[in-house]
Amino acid sequence: MKKKAVALNYEKNKDLAPKVKAKGEGLIAEKIIQIAHQNNIPIKEDKELIQILSSIPLDQEIPPELYKAVAEIFAYIYSISKKKID
Repeated sequence: MKKKAVALNYEKNKDLAPKVKAKGEGLIAEKIIQIAHQNNIPIKEDKELIQILSSIPLDQEIPPELYKAVAEIFAYIYSISKKKID
Protein backbone atom coordinates (compact mmCIF):
# COMPACT_ATOMS: atom_id res chain seq x y z
CA MET A 1 0.00 0.00 0.00
CA LYS A 2 1.38 3.40 -1.01
CA LYS A 3 1.90 6.07 1.60
CA LYS A 4 -0.47 9.04 1.32
CA ALA A 5 -0.13 12.58 2.64
CA VAL A 6 -2.29 15.69 2.74
CA ALA A 7 -1.13 19.13 3.83
CA LEU A 8 -3.69 21.53 5.27
CA ASN A 9 -3.41 25.27 5.71
CA TYR A 10 -5.60 27.73 7.58
CA GLU A 11 -5.21 31.49 7.53
CA LYS A 12 -7.19 32.86 10.46
CA ASN A 13 -8.37 36.16 9.00
CA LYS A 14 -8.67 34.93 5.42
CA ASP A 15 -10.15 31.42 5.32
CA LEU A 16 -13.48 30.19 6.65
CA ALA A 17 -12.03 26.68 7.06
CA PRO A 18 -8.73 24.85 6.50
CA LYS A 19 -7.80 24.21 2.87
CA VAL A 20 -6.07 21.28 1.21
CA LYS A 21 -2.77 22.78 0.05
CA ALA A 22 -0.91 19.64 -1.09
CA LYS A 23 -1.72 15.98 -1.47
CA GLY A 24 -0.31 12.88 -3.03
CA GLU A 25 0.77 9.30 -2.65
CA GLY A 26 4.00 7.39 -3.07
CA LEU A 27 6.93 9.68 -3.88
CA ILE A 28 4.78 12.81 -3.72
CA ALA A 29 3.59 11.85 -0.22
CA GLU A 30 7.17 11.24 0.85
CA LYS A 31 8.15 14.68 -0.48
CA ILE A 32 5.27 16.36 1.40
CA ILE A 33 6.39 14.62 4.60
CA GLN A 34 10.04 15.55 3.96
CA ILE A 35 9.13 19.22 3.49
CA ALA A 36 7.07 19.13 6.71
CA HIS A 37 10.04 17.68 8.63
CA GLN A 38 12.43 20.26 7.14
CA ASN A 39 10.12 23.07 8.26
CA ASN A 40 9.40 21.62 11.72
CA ILE A 41 5.74 21.14 10.85
CA PRO A 42 4.19 18.47 13.08
CA ILE A 43 2.67 15.43 11.40
CA LYS A 44 -0.39 13.52 12.58
CA GLU A 45 -1.15 10.13 11.08
CA ASP A 46 -4.80 9.19 10.57
CA LYS A 47 -5.40 6.67 7.79
CA GLU A 48 -9.17 7.09 7.72
CA LEU A 49 -9.05 10.88 7.59
CA ILE A 50 -6.32 10.88 4.93
CA GLN A 51 -8.62 8.87 2.65
CA ILE A 52 -11.34 11.51 2.97
CA LEU A 53 -9.03 14.53 2.76
CA SER A 54 -7.23 13.20 -0.31
CA SER A 55 -10.52 13.31 -2.23
CA ILE A 56 -10.86 17.08 -1.70
CA PRO A 57 -9.53 19.20 -4.59
CA LEU A 58 -6.45 21.36 -3.99
CA ASP A 59 -7.09 24.84 -2.54
CA GLN A 60 -10.62 23.86 -1.54
CA GLU A 61 -11.83 24.31 2.02
CA ILE A 62 -12.69 21.16 3.90
CA PRO A 63 -16.44 20.47 4.17
CA PRO A 64 -18.24 21.23 7.46
CA GLU A 65 -18.65 17.54 8.30
CA LEU A 66 -14.85 17.31 8.68
CA TYR A 67 -14.47 20.35 10.96
CA LYS A 68 -14.44 18.30 14.18
CA ALA A 69 -11.88 15.77 12.93
CA VAL A 70 -9.59 18.45 11.55
CA ALA A 71 -10.00 20.61 14.67
CA GLU A 72 -8.74 17.66 16.72
CA ILE A 73 -5.67 17.45 14.49
CA PHE A 74 -5.00 21.19 14.77
CA ALA A 75 -5.37 20.93 18.57
CA TYR A 76 -2.88 18.04 18.60
CA ILE A 77 -0.41 20.04 16.47
CA TYR A 78 -0.88 23.11 18.68
CA SER A 79 -0.15 21.07 21.82
CA ILE A 80 3.02 19.64 20.28
CA SER A 81 4.16 23.07 19.11
CA LYS A 82 3.49 24.57 22.55
CA LYS A 83 5.56 21.84 24.24
CA LYS A 84 8.50 22.64 21.94
CA ILE A 85 8.30 26.32 22.89
CA ASP A 86 8.00 25.75 26.68
